[in-house]
Amino acid sequence: MTTITYNIPNISCGHCVHTIQTEVADLAGVESVKADAASKKVVIVFDAPADEAQIKALMAGINYPVAA
Repeated sequence: MTTITYNIPNISCGHCVHTIQTEVADLAGVESVKADAASKKVVIVFDAPADEAQIKALMAGINYPVAA
């Protein structure tokens, strides 16, 4: 299992948190997703077939791009 933490500047409310957690959790290989509006961070635990490129692309696709 791999654990990654991303800074997501666009997180501003509970709806954002729910959207991120729901969408990312649907990816095959994702074990858990915890988003936090206060810290603007998302912690994702995953294994293959999910990978960072796939997760980042999904985040950008739902309008929550990962900060550089």
